Parts: sequence; structure tokens; C-alpha cells
Amino acid sequence: MTQYERYTDRQQGDEIDLREVFATLWAGKWLVFACTLVFAAGGVAYALYKPNIYQANVLLAPANEEARVGGISGQLGGLASLAGINLGSGGANQTRIALEVLKSRAFLASFIRRHSLEVPLMGTKAWNAKSQDWTYNREVYNPETGEWLNNEDGESYKPTDWDLVKVFKTAHLGVSESEDSGMITLSVKNQSPPAAARWAEWLVADINEHMRRKDVAEAEARIAYLEAKLGETSIAGMQQVFYQLIESETRTVMLANAQNEYVFETVDPAVVPQEKSSPKRALIAILATMLGGMLSVFVVFVRAFLKPASGKVKEQE
Repeated sequence: MTQYERYTDRQQGDEIDLREVFATLWAGKWLVFACTLVFAAGGVAYALYKPNIYQANVLLAPANEEARVGGISGQLGGLASLAGINLGSGGANQTRIALEVLKSRAFLASFIRRHSLEVPLMGTKAWNAKSQDWTYNREVYNPETGEWLNNEDGESYKPTDWDLVKVFKTAHLGVSESEDSGMITLSVKNQSPPAAARWAEWLVADINEHMRRKDVAEAEARIAYLEAKLGETSIAGMQQVFYQLIESETRTVMLANAQNEYVFETVDPAVVPQEKSSPKRALIAILATMLGGMLSVFVVFVRAFLKPASGKVKEQE
């Protein structure tokens, strides 16, 4: 057989295979159609069942660094610079610490309890846009009495701090930072547009207040320590150093108390969102339809592959 004949036979074989493929698909067309239709209907139903989720964003920038890097760290930084030593950027470290505190379990648990967010997080089913109020899950929470109900085993549905923080971090909170500009975007998702904007504002205010109080408490503790040491020494040179350090720490306390946006400065505040961020209903329906089509085609080919094998077995018997 010549090379041309072998090529012709191979081409004919390929044509036969394609014909078999199309014949198999045509034979199972009703299965493909029915399965695709079922998946499409299921995808549409699921997309319509999912509630609208709204997202409020706050654009933040690190606040003035100088007000927070004062005190002993500023004094030591000046001395180190004279000696040619770089102690790094205290403000940048403070921003990193504040971001980690913002996402920490202790801070979020305190934030949720402080603003009474337990019921909106765990005791509601949906947001009623007409009445601008929550639709409560009465199987879990009784809004009339303000009590959490019990399950079949007698255990209360009242959430723990672990449950509240887990739900808040996974379903509501988002924090991202731009590597180029250093700007920080804090986002809050919620079924209620007003709640999303309000919670985002509360988070920014609370983390600024938390870090301000922490730094003020630390500075006051250092002032008390320095004053005690000042009373213990009679060396004029050391007394002068202590006075300078106390003055610097006092300046830190004064600037911190005068600064509302202590760590994060709001560049673009949160507004009540008017457009939903999820779910993407059209995308859900398209993906469900594609999944149904691919699955049905796979089933058709598996059935066609198994039929000849089962027929051969019967013939041999």
C-alpha cells in the first residue's frame, strides 16, 4: 500500500469517527435537551432565590505619621539618625498593626457586641426594602421578647463570639490595600444597603479610637515611669533627658487626643449603595446551563460506549 492510500484510509476513518460522534449525539438529543433544560431551570431558580447583596466601600489613607511617631521613639529616631542608624518607619508599622487589629477576633467581637449586631448577623433572613426593616428568622430569634430560641436538643441558638466573628469576616468584611499608592479599601457587604454603609463607618471610627486609646495609654504609662525615675535621680544631665522625654510623650498624648482620624484618614466615605454587588444572576444561569449541557453529553457518550460492549457479551453467551 502506498503512502497516499494509507493517508486516504486514515482520512476516511476519521470521517467515519466524526459521523459516529454526530450520530451518537443525535440519538441522545432528547436526553441532552432535557438535562440542559432542567439545569437551566434550576440555575434560574437558584439565582432568583439568592437575596441581593449590597457593598459599601470606604477609601482610607494612613493618617499623619508625625503625630504618632513622637515620644520616645521620635527621640531615639533622632539620636539614631545622628549615628547613621535607620530604625525604620514607625508610621508604616502602626498602619500594619492597625490593619491586623481590624481583622482580629478580639476587636471584631468587641465591635459586634458594642453596636448590637448579633441579631442582624445571625437572627434575620432578609431585608425588607419597603419597610426598611429586617425580616427576622423566627425559628431562631423572637423579636417580640428579644430572646434566642432553642433547637430540638434544647441548645440555645444564641451565637457565641466565635460564630459572630466567623460570619462577619467571611460574609461581610473585606479589606484590600493598593501596593502602588498605599491606599486601603474597606468594604462591608450586607443585604441592607443602609446597614452596609453604617457598619463601614463604624469600623473606621472604632479602629481609629481603639488605636488612639492604646497609644495614649502607653504614652501615659511611659510618662508615669519617667516621672518616677526623675524623682530618683539627682544628676542634672539625666534630669534634663527625663524632662525632654516627658515633654515628648506629653506632646504625643495631646496630639492623639486632638486627632479623630488617628490611624486612618477617610478619603472617600461610605455611601448607601444603590446597586447590588451580587449575586450575578445571569452568570449563574449561564453556568448552570453549560454544566447541564456538558454533563448530558458526557452521559450520552458513556451510554454509547457501554452499549457495544454489553452487546458483544450477549453475543458471546
